[in-house]
Amino acid sequence: MDNNLKNILDKRIKRTMENLEKNNMEAYFAEDPAKVKEIVEGLVREGDTVAVGGSMTLFETGIIDYLKSGRFNYLDRYEAGLTPEGIKEVFRKSFYADAYFTSSNAVTEDGELYNVDGTCNRIAAMLYGPDKVIVIAGINKIVPDADAAIERVRNVAAPANAVRLNRKTPCVSTGYCMDCSSHDRICNSYALIGRQGAKGRIKVIIVGCDFGY
Repeated sequence: MDNNLKNILDKRIKRTMENLEKNNMEAYFAEDPAKVKEIVEGLVREGDTVAVGGSMTLFETGIIDYLKSGRFNYLDRYEAGLTPEGIKEVFRKSFYADAYFTSSNAVTEDGELYNVDGTCNRIAAMLYGPDKVIVIAGINKIVPDADAAIERVRNVAAPANAVRLNRKTPCVSTGYCMDCSSHDRICNSYALIGRQGAKGRIKVIIVGCDFGY
């Protein structure tokens, strides 16, 4: 990356992390996936019950494989052969997890987390339940403010995830949100976490690369 662009990006990351801390969320920076794992190792203990929200970032950074390593009681929403009822049971048990791992659709420079869900299990767990919520987000998720977060989801995250999930929604064809009423719609609930009441419960690891949508 050009040094001038890196200088600007570094300032945005610093501002975002400072504001996350002001909003009672712990902020960490990882240069790459190896550093992400190192940070995570300091946040969870062997034998902890851990769960995850749907996230490409967790796969791309290797965190899913780490959680499945046998060191933890991993509630595996991706287990082969899991029935719809089985998946629902995993989602419910996730509320009692020692640590819940996820990404965020957007992280604002004001220190906020913005997310949009279909079934809403991820948003619900982020808001309440697990003792720790560990959010891993690439620098591509950083946006100036809440309005920019909404635009990011409408024009990037939602269409890309609809394609990934083989949904039959208008955004798959247009590439941006059409405020559809499709049965396959994945944008059903919206949550902006502006501040955390339980100081340090949410921990945000910003990774110095692009990951996820």
